[in-house]
Amino acid sequence: MRITGTGHASMRIDTSVGSILCDPWVNPAYFASWFPFPDNSQLDWETLGDVDYLYVSHLHRDHFDAAHLKRFISKKATVLLPEYPTSQLEDELRDLGFTKFLKTVSNEVHELDGGLKIMIQALTSPTDGPIGDSSLWVEHDGVRVLNQNDARPTDLTTFAELGHVHAHMLQFSGAIWYPMVYELPDGAKTAFGKQKRDRQFDRTWRYIDDLKADHVFPIAGPPCFLDDELWQFNDIFGDEGNIFPDQSVFMSEYAKVGGTNGIVLLPGSVTELSDKGATTTHPTDVDEFFANKQQHLEEMRARKAPIIAAEKASWRHPEIDVLGELKKRIEPLLEESIYMAQGVGGPVRFDFTDTDGSTGTIVESIVVDFPGKQVRPYADEKVRYRFKTGRALVEHLIHIDEGDWVNSLFLSCRFSAARIGQYNEFVYAFFKCLSEERLQYAEGWYDEHEKAVEAEDTHLGDWTVQRRCPHLKADLSRFGIVDGNTLTCQLHGWKFDLPSGRCLTSVGHKIRAEKTNS
Repeated sequence: MRITGTGHASMRIDTSVGSILCDPWVNPAYFASWFPFPDNSQLDWETLGDVDYLYVSHLHRDHFDAAHLKRFISKKATVLLPEYPTSQLEDELRDLGFTKFLKTVSNEVHELDGGLKIMIQALTSPTDGPIGDSSLWVEHDGVRVLNQNDARPTDLTTFAELGHVHAHMLQFSGAIWYPMVYELPDGAKTAFGKQKRDRQFDRTWRYIDDLKADHVFPIAGPPCFLDDELWQFNDIFGDEGNIFPDQSVFMSEYAKVGGTNGIVLLPGSVTELSDKGATTTHPTDVDEFFANKQQHLEEMRARKAPIIAAEKASWRHPEIDVLGELKKRIEPLLEESIYMAQGVGGPVRFDFTDTDGSTGTIVESIVVDFPGKQVRPYADEKVRYRFKTGRALVEHLIHIDEGDWVNSLFLSCRFSAARIGQYNEFVYAFFKCLSEERLQYAEGWYDEHEKAVEAEDTHLGDWTVQRRCPHLKADLSRFGIVDGNTLTCQLHGWKFDLPSGRCLTSVGHKIRAEKTNS
């Protein structure tokens, strides 16, 4: 089996009976804030795109690059489609010209032509990607690969039971806006960032230890930030709170915990994989490349500047009545929302500036009033969540009828945020679901989740607790760590106060726990 690195979470898997291209991403994503690093735009995409199968793990725009898919990827390819609750991924791929689909069943092995076997595990909670994330398992001639990309399964048992895995590809770096965009003192922001960075690595080590593959490939990150306004997010300043460590940092940290089987794929790197071992060739020296990271970024920044400028020029639509259009789009969804509206529990304020981000003069302030089920002008009331961003960005979201502000505005990091109290997942879940189909799915998921009775227990230290995390049902017998009276679920870093059962990370999600008699 041959694995060709094609950048970020993308790779091409070649066997003697078929080839699979995974998650090709080349064009900037999220309001031109994210770019693949190392740069993969100069690869021979005409050749790389001539494949038998296409796998797009989910709709995050650093995995689903519509322009690139339309231009370079063969429409003769059969799409390996995850089993998602909505049809959006299939619909968007059909709009790009793809006509052949294998609609897989989650956790079921499918045999393709020539004996090539694949299995896709779909994760379908409202917090998994844009209503769905997935992992791809591939087997041919006794060699097995798991492309986990940036999915977060509660465990990897399903894959391990299919046989020993020879190559494990997984995310290790940040793909979020926290804590960089929050209006916090620098010291607090650094401390929270370091916690986030450490949790990312801890989760990665746990996954690696669970699967025990022969070889580990760090993928799906980090992006690079080439706009001057976002340049500080690149991990080139020695900031221990930066959540975007690169592959060379992964290799260094992995070595500290005894890891010796890591393989870095640059765009154009090729690994020849067998059940006996792996041999990798690179287009350039890997260590030297990352030693000169800032120089590479500076060169990319100069080369990509016209692309960023063109993107920014397309955002402004001053003719749009932002308040009126948001009322028209959001108020019907508020009327239908039960669980997410109750979960948010109060008004959320948006301040719009006259620039392309959170700086500049505020020209309009509105409130999405979840209890009142309305969108209205801000009335000087106290709010627990506040976002500040450029009015032009919201004009553009309205202009393109974007139904997912998480997969556009928030991941762009072109905003600032402030909150009083705990993180509230329902805020972001709602703004991911600005369409009838997504809202109905998410409400149904929360309804089923809230009504589920978690009867099975596990023992952690001096405590008996419910086995499944109240957040997304991770197995706490594997991911739970108790320190005194605090339980941490390492899968997503959520914390719980065991004596009271109260979630310390977010609103709601109380855990059932009892002190074990000694």
